Amino acid sequence: MLSKRHQQILRILNEEGTVTISSLAARLDVSLETVRRDVKPLTENGSVLKIHGAVGLAGQIGEAPFERRMRENAVAKQTIARHLASTIHNGESVMLDTGTTTSFVARELTGHRRLTVVTNSSDIARTLATVNGNRVYMAGGELRSDSGAAFGNSAIDFITRFTVAHAVISAGALDAGGVMDFDLEESEFARRVLACGERKVVVSDGSKFGRRGLVSVCRFDAVSELITDRDPPEDIADALEAAGTTLTVAGASSQKS
Repeated sequence: MLSKRHQQILRILNEEGTVTISSLAARLDVSLETVRRDVKPLTENGSVLKIHGAVGLAGQIGEAPFERRMRENAVAKQTIARHLASTIHNGESVMLDTGTTTSFVARELTGHRRLTVVTNSSDIARTLATVNGNRVYMAGGELRSDSGAAFGNSAIDFITRFTVAHAVISAGALDAGGVMDFDLEESEFARRVLACGERKVVVSDGSKFGRRGLVSVCRFDAVSELITDRDPPEDIADALEAAGTTLTVAGASSQKS
């Protein structure tokens, strides 16, 4: 029988992956020895593995960072993806950059038919290729080991040949200045994706609000619509309004522009 604290430990590990013993002790407000004692039956029954002063769920040790990020704020990302998918019609064209939220979008599009999809993400390509009469074009180049996505000049040259109805990017960070990311190549690719779309959409859960990224992707005046799961802070909402960008809170009954 698992105690309440055992259940807390498993919940934390499920949400965050590998966690150090000291971090668990601080989170649970108990001593290191207490955490070690609590973890022991979980390791003995095979639920948890111990590694270098940390613990992780047995099935998730060694998973790629992208797979771990897919679990973060998954409900919010799915809500955003479901709303966006409802605005895309059978037979239309869509370009998606790599990201966990855009991967959720791809999963919500599996019920659509005869889509034309352009992407640099092997995850998105695998999800939508060879089903329902879709045509999927994947940008070439070396695939990154963490996300299975292609970047660089060859990928950019490939996507700029297309003009699509819906260009969709995910965001690593958002503030009043616009959309940002933490990787130079990812930022440049996302910027080019938006340029290929008649409708230019950013999908981002509310955890990205107020973050500062390393590299700017674009200002809000380059975006048709931001789809998120909750109202942004006032400064971001004001910047969206000033740029004429539609704000859509997925699950809400109204849009703001």
